[in-house]
Amino acid sequence: MKKIHLKILEELKHVGEQLENAKIESFSSKVNQANRIFVAGEGRSGLMGKTFAMRLLHAGYNVFVKGETITPSIQEGDVLVAISGSGNTASIRSNAKQAKNSGAGILLVTTAENSDLGRLADEMIRIPAATKYRRHEELPTIQPMGNQFDQSVHILLDAIVIALTQSRENINDYMKEQHDNLD
Repeated sequence: MKKIHLKILEELKHVGEQLENAKIESFSSKVNQANRIFVAGEGRSGLMGKTFAMRLLHAGYNVFVKGETITPSIQEGDVLVAISGSGNTASIRSNAKQAKNSGAGILLVTTAENSDLGRLADEMIRIPAATKYRRHEELPTIQPMGNQFDQSVHILLDAIVIALTQSRENINDYMKEQHDNLD
């Protein structure tokens, strides 16, 4: 079991080494400058998006998740963070088109630059990881389906939140105070 765990970590490190730092920094800057942040993804990508939104909320950002009942309309000055391994998820493509028509920016996390969402995006981080539709010969994985993409997205988006907040004094205490206390 431990051997499998270490192999997964090795794979994730290899994927992370392929990421373009300049694109991550630009993406992070757009998130930081947005009036409001909207996050959209389906399935497990949606779960990774919700995790990102929760971290941003705890850090004091004005953030919403597409599909929740309290999500307002997107407007100019806002950004949509779209997460789609294939870059062609129909509902996310529809959300991106609406966001673009409303004057909002589109930030994409995907494996597919040359995709429908890739053509709509203002900024994009390409994660060279396996999805359920695409396997990378140069980055083989022992993991099924899109596990490698999902895990890489989670770590990347957590790193972005850390980068956005690391200069803030007592950020852990601040985020802890923002955490749900209705348990």
